[in-house]
Amino acid sequence: MPRILDSQLKRALAERVRYYNELGIYDFYRRPASAAVQGDVIPDVADEPQPEQRDEMTPRSRAVVAAAVVEEDMFAAPKAEVGVGDPIKALRLIREDLGDCTRCRLHKQGRKQIVFGVGNPKADLMFIGEAPGADEDEQGEPFVGRAGQLLNNMIKAMGLRREDVYIANIIKCRPPGNRTPERDECDTCSPFLMRQIAAIQPKAIVALGAVAARTLLAINAPMSEFRGRWYDFRGTKLAVTYHPAFLLRDPRQKKETWKDLQMVMGELGLQPPARGVE
Repeated sequence: MPRILDSQLKRALAERVRYYNELGIYDFYRRPASAAVQGDVIPDVADEPQPEQRDEMTPRSRAVVAAAVVEEDMFAAPKAEVGVGDPIKALRLIREDLGDCTRCRLHKQGRKQIVFGVGNPKADLMFIGEAPGADEDEQGEPFVGRAGQLLNNMIKAMGLRREDVYIANIIKCRPPGNRTPERDECDTCSPFLMRQIAAIQPKAIVALGAVAARTLLAINAPMSEFRGRWYDFRGTKLAVTYHPAFLLRDPRQKKETWKDLQMVMGELGLQPPARGVE
């Protein structure tokens, strides 16, 4: 049985994890119970493991550990959607809780509106991108510009329609000049995404691009290491592929993206159409 932590210890652990995050440390290793010193109140999650232990920590296993660390938001109040069985109603409650969000600096930097997410609340497949662009900020819907048109083609190539899947981003406001979201912006906004994922309960998630992958998995790695494998993300399988905006700049990677999508299709039992991503 896992040990139940009291509220004071939870806060202390959360502060310790946040401290190491600010130092750029996102991979944590659990010491064997026998190695713990009697009377310790807060385990030192940054203790260096023995070399043989570190060698065993693959990107997949690091993702599992990182997901376990952030599984519980220790500072959060009870969520309005907890216990709501209908994902449509749950998503509506999450959107109401988000409100006209002013939790980070982006609300002062030119965003026109919040881009919450779109699609089937009961979808088996969820796509998660980086951040809204100019078209998305204008229309209030993710992936509606040129990159969105390519994503639609990718979804169609899988034998699905846009209405069959759910699409969202790590952050819900457009960064000025379409710059890469800052880490604190991702940390502030992504809890709402986690609640969306929990409400939808997809069978598979596709992270589009390195920013989405690094934020979700808490692993700082290049795309070459992310791709071609499944990650266990809070009980849901997660795969990583290139962002459609990147494919517009480098169409040569469409074949590689198609390989990633075929892996997802195999997991979901989808029949490959005659042609891949166009």
